[in-house]
Amino acid sequence: MNIEQARFNMIEQQIRPWEVLDPQVLDLLFVVKREDFTPPAYRNLAFADMEIPLGQGQAMLAPKMEAKLLQELTIKKTDKVLEIGTGSGYMAALLANRAEHVVTVESRPELASFATANLERAGINNVTVEVGDGSNGWSQRGPYDAIVVSGSVPAVPEALLKQLRVGGRMAVIVGEAPVMEAQLITCTADGVYNTVNLFETVAPALDGFAAKENFTF
Repeated sequence: MNIEQARFNMIEQQIRPWEVLDPQVLDLLFVVKREDFTPPAYRNLAFADMEIPLGQGQAMLAPKMEAKLLQELTIKKTDKVLEIGTGSGYMAALLANRAEHVVTVESRPELASFATANLERAGINNVTVEVGDGSNGWSQRGPYDAIVVSGSVPAVPEALLKQLRVGGRMAVIVGEAPVMEAQLITCTADGVYNTVNLFETVAPALDGFAAKENFTF
C-alpha cells in the first residue's frame, strides 16, 4: 500500500466532500500520521472511511468526523483544550498541533497507555493524558477554551458545560442510536450556551455518561 497516496485519497475523497475546507485542518492531516495511532492489526485500514476498533467496545471515529469536529472548533494557539475519551491519542495529537495545551481523559488504563506511547513516539509533548472518569469533565485543570467529546453521550452534563470559559466551544455527539447529532455548543456568557447542530451521525457511546432523564408529569 502506498501510504502517502492513501492519505491523499482520504483527504480528497472523504474529508473535502464533507465540507472540511479549512487549509490548516487539511494540512494537519498530512502532518499527523493517522496510521501511527491505529492499532497494528488495523494499520492497513487507517485511511478507510470507517471507525477502527480499539478494543473494549471503543473505536477511533471515522477520519471525516474527526476532521469536521476539528474544523468547527476553530482552535487557536493560545487555547487550552479538554478531550474526553482519549482512545488512540489521534484526536489529541491533532488538537495539540493547533492548541497551547491539551488535557485528555481516558477511563480505560490500557487505552491511556496506548495513547501515551503513540503521542510520545510522535514527539507531541503538550498533551497530558489523565486516567479517570471524564463524564463530568476534568475541573481541576479547567476552565477550557475548547472541549471535544470523542464519542457519543446521551445528554451533555451540566458539569461539563460549566468548564467552558466564555467564548469557549464544545464539540459533542449527543443522542442514542439510531439518532445522534453532532453539536457545537458555544458559551456566549456566564451560564448561557448557544447550540448549533452540525450533522447527524452515529458514534460509539463513551463510558460513564448518564442517560437523559425522561420527564415525568
